[in-house]
Amino acid sequence: MAKFLQGDHLNSELIKVFERAEDQLVIISPFIKLHQRIKDCLKKKQTEPKLKITVVFGKNEDNISKSLGKEEFEFLSEFPNIEIKYEPRLHAKYYANESSAILSSMNLYEYSQNNNIEFGILTKATILGELASNVIGESLDKDAFSYFRSVMDNSETKFKKTPQFDQKLLGLSKKYSHSEIEVDKLSNQFDSKTNIKRKSTPNKSTNGADGGYCIRTGVKIPFNPKRPMIDKAYGSWIKYGDENYSEKYCHFSGERSDGETSFAKPILRKNWKKSQK
Repeated sequence: MAKFLQGDHLNSELIKVFERAEDQLVIISPFIKLHQRIKDCLKKKQTEPKLKITVVFGKNEDNISKSLGKEEFEFLSEFPNIEIKYEPRLHAKYYANESSAILSSMNLYEYSQNNNIEFGILTKATILGELASNVIGESLDKDAFSYFRSVMDNSETKFKKTPQFDQKLLGLSKKYSHSEIEVDKLSNQFDSKTNIKRKSTPNKSTNGADGGYCIRTGVKIPFNPKRPMIDKAYGSWIKYGDENYSEKYCHFSGERSDGETSFAKPILRKNWKKSQK
């Protein structure tokens, strides 16, 4: 049964949507500036690759960073399984996990949560698979899921990060290894060089003035053959520390290496001389 929400009850139920998300989390809001309570809740899920997060934001077609800022993007881009989409006409607000959803007047914006008079309607439903293939619930639930599924489908993908798994036990089980960025049209909105927040690394080379590339994900990073990975990939690699483990990209050129690069040899042989200039 649908439930009307306002004030502290709205904020409380919104937090529950984030806390209880295990397989799916949908965030649809024209403007996104995360309240610290929501960040604290989401931080606990940054190592959960099975949680698929879909974000749709909108407005400010001339400068979309006004709707989704650098800080929010850097925070969201750290999740292992996330897709961020953009719809310039978006005005609706919708927040859902696999068991409940909130239709609301409230942007996912810190100021709105703290100051505005807002309302929400809580519905209960079940999301299976890719969200809307089989919805169990009242007509409102089904209609809402169907409508917002179409919003997501018709929005432009600006950033997409997908988890990769290693086959275990003759293919009967999978173990998360790392995530790969398949689409990134947002980084350049914030910085023309390197955009996703990274920790500083020692002994950075002055070569590769145009930057380098992560040998596991292909993402552009500072050129540093002693640390040729983004932090997330390095965190995965360091668990085993195999310097000769085959990687996918050349740290110097960003081209696919077909396994010919590794942490020990991050630059393709044909590019080695050029990388020393």
